[in-house]
Amino acid sequence: MVGTRSGDKGGNANLGVFARTPAGYEWLASFLTIERVRELLPETADLAIDRHELANLSALNFVIYGLLQEGVAASTRIDAQAKSLGEWLRARVVDVPSALL
Repeated sequence: MVGTRSGDKGGNANLGVFARTPAGYEWLASFLTIERVRELLPETADLAIDRHELANLSALNFVIYGLLQEGVAASTRIDAQAKSLGEWLRARVVDVPSALL
């Protein structure tokens, strides 16, 4: 239904989420708000997050500030480079319209 790509940008995490169809993007753009990201990834609850819509790519990009503390070398996270952050998001259970499945 959706794919992801994520990684580090200093102490910030970059999380891209993309839909495979136009209908999927329409749902994704309305569903995956900053507030929803905070719900699905509780470790982001107190962090600043920017959301960027890339409609021409059927994608959303989130920048999560400070998730990686001072950066890769100083991060105490198991995933210090945020490479698996996208899969961590995709592992969450959410209601998806059956027409998209």
